Amino acid sequence: MTKIYDPYGVNVKAVDDCSMEIAGGEVCMIVGPSGCGKTTLLNALAGFHSITSGEIRLDGELLCGPGKPLAEQGADRIVVFQNGALFPWKTLSENVAYGPVVQGKMSQAQALDKARQSLAEAGLGNVADKYPGEVSSGMARRAEIVRALINHPKVLLLDEPYRAMDALTKSIMHESLLEMYDRTKVTIYFITHDLEEAIFLGDRVYVMTTRPCRVKKVVDINLPRPRDYSILSSNEFRLLVEETSEAVHEEAIKAFQAGERELA
Repeated sequence: MTKIYDPYGVNVKAVDDCSMEIAGGEVCMIVGPSGCGKTTLLNALAGFHSITSGEIRLDGELLCGPGKPLAEQGADRIVVFQNGALFPWKTLSENVAYGPVVQGKMSQAQALDKARQSLAEAGLGNVADKYPGEVSSGMARRAEIVRALINHPKVLLLDEPYRAMDALTKSIMHESLLEMYDRTKVTIYFITHDLEEAIFLGDRVYVMTTRPCRVKKVVDINLPRPRDYSILSSNEFRLLVEETSEAVHEEAIKAFQAGERELA
């Protein structure tokens, strides 16, 4: 796909003929310099931004393409952003139950029962009836992912969800996400600046060029699942970090020299 912002004005090409094929059940990690267009790709998948040319398909069905520049938003693709999006006036269980009730898939009572069960599976059973402001940021973020997964999406879209967290909290979040992935095998499209995070979580890492965004390198992560933090000390892990880091560093230098600003 290609995406040009304001084609009749400043004419900023954010994404240029970027092609990717993600298998069902894959954890696909996207890394690249700030402003390279990673979030533009995610927004096109989610149906937040139109595309200029090309097409996006999900399970073979056209989401957007010629004659249909904007994908319809739907519960088959759910986004978890950098900043929290829980309703502060609802408890965690009420937040998680919200989607199935609004979509008419469950009654309020059924959805709340399912929400509490899902929160318990994610280690949040003891805070299910607390409000987002009463729990830690890590717990709130975990509840957001539970809220996304209760809708059984085909793709979970994560835009640097752990960016502002300290290393210890981030490690706990990684383990929680992997536990949820092992249970659901949902396809994950995950944007990050953290190379170790990308390799620890992912099946494949796509290294993107500086703007306009294209695929520079694809790194296959042939590390066994299920994974735990002992793998970070392995030689295989360190070699993958080095391989990925070299490609990202080249693009970061180009972005710096070009004086790129954060675009998306």
